[in-house]
Amino acid sequence: MEYCGSKMNPLRDQFRLLIDFDKWAREYYLSQIIPQKIRDEFVTKAKRMDYIVDKHEVLSTAYLTPDVLQNSVAQAVENFQPDPDVGAVIVGFDEHFSYCKMLKAASYLNKPGCLFIATNTDERFPMNTDLVIPGTGAIVRAVETCAQREAVLVGKPSTYLAEAIIKEHGVDPKRTLMIGDRCNTDILLGTRCGFQTMLVLSGVTTLEEVQQWKKSSKKEEKDLVPDIYLPKLGDLLPHLD
Repeated sequence: MEYCGSKMNPLRDQFRLLIDFDKWAREYYLSQIIPQKIRDEFVTKAKRMDYIVDKHEVLSTAYLTPDVLQNSVAQAVENFQPDPDVGAVIVGFDEHFSYCKMLKAASYLNKPGCLFIATNTDERFPMNTDLVIPGTGAIVRAVETCAQREAVLVGKPSTYLAEAIIKEHGVDPKRTLMIGDRCNTDILLGTRCGFQTMLVLSGVTTLEEVQQWKKSSKKEEKDLVPDIYLPKLGDLLPHLD
């Protein structure tokens, strides 16, 4: 049963019907779908409509949600049988990341010989709104915390990928331009590998941040400063003619 804000008069007949239910039903329960309405509040409002209901007869989503979570965790603990052949846990972006997945990952990583690899540590995705979309880094940090281990990063700003390209394809770092929209991954990778670096301001990092790092005396912040920047990647086209 759902209340329509504070306008309860349309529901008076429904409560009268429930009073009749009391006369012939052995037992029944009220399902209340608005999570912010706790059971005590529901009981109080029902009494105002001359209907007496006990709290244990009201099932709300707010009341049941912790039970669902508890059951899910309990089932995971009871049913999870670690695969002895698993030798690595790789954490990447997963929009369906859950407590149970974290439980399983940390359990495997409890073995010292199990490799722990992260694809990247981007904190969030660039958005044109105020909405924050957590990135892979948020998931990596969660697993690192419960596993009590740090992941081996193979993505930016780790030089692992760039070093493989340099080795396999004979790339000359001095003649290579690293282009990216995030200074703490793209530009930092380029700096570490000896590439020229170009920041495009159409993504995460802002020009104001770059200007602050440029004034800094800290090497870790100086390494984030690109050699050049452009508002967007398309602005590079006239310079390629």
